[in-house]
Amino acid sequence: MPNIKSAAKRARQAEVSRLANRSTKSAILTARRQFLQAVEAKDKPKALAQFNAFCSVLDKSAKRGIIMTNNADRRKSRASAMLAKMA
Repeated sequence: MPNIKSAAKRARQAEVSRLANRSTKSAILTARRQFLQAVEAKDKPKALAQFNAFCSVLDKSAKRGIIMTNNADRRKSRASAMLAKMA
């Protein structure tokens, strides 16, 4: 237990932030899973739509500092390579 009032507040803020970050990371995994399913089904239009949604979720989470920018860029690059391989 924190002894200082400011430390108690930081602990409360950290818990709220942890839950928000966990929710966003779950959204990233869901978007990735949907994209991979579309790629495996060889459905090009659906895969393109899922790719755009995946990139959007990654960019938003990187902008908010939930994941690092290079991490988001790497994931987008690998997804883009999968999409290009379909053509």
